[in-house]
Amino acid sequence: MLLASGVNFGFKKSLPHLLGISIGFFILLACVGFGLGQVLTNSPLAFTILKSASAVYLVYLSWAIAMSGEVQDADKSTGKNPMSFFGAVMFQWVNPKAWIMAISAYSLYVPPNASYKVILFTSALFSVICLPCILVWLYFGVSLKRFLSNPINLRIFNYTMALLLLLSLFSFVSGEL
Repeated sequence: MLLASGVNFGFKKSLPHLLGISIGFFILLACVGFGLGQVLTNSPLAFTILKSASAVYLVYLSWAIAMSGEVQDADKSTGKNPMSFFGAVMFQWVNPKAWIMAISAYSLYVPPNASYKVILFTSALFSVICLPCILVWLYFGVSLKRFLSNPINLRIFNYTMALLLLLSLFSFVSGEL
């Protein structure tokens, strides 16, 4: 998503999206550390609802990426906007990869009954590590802009990104994760 945002909106306009992911991931990690992960593990209905909402939203995002139009000049107003800071924060709650990382982080690296300081430190550490990783996606998108100015290249790119996003759901929906 950040790659597509970088292509379509440029670096500056995509920064709220990037920061929203990092902050949203911190909040999700902290909530999982403080017990939300255990609630989902113990409640099959809650887990099924989360899994279903995540799948539906990612299918919608795939469609939106596939149907996105031509690359716009980041300095011109097109009526379209990148994902907002708040939207990116909220997206983490239906992002299956974020949930898997959060639950894995606490089940693998943090002892049960850890103090609130350990939970907040772990959440902050994972969020800080996340930031340069997602920054690479944004930078790659900005770098691809010239290549994707060609409508044929852009259409192939959008369809490929949408398909890859859909394929990322396969293991999640089939129960492999």
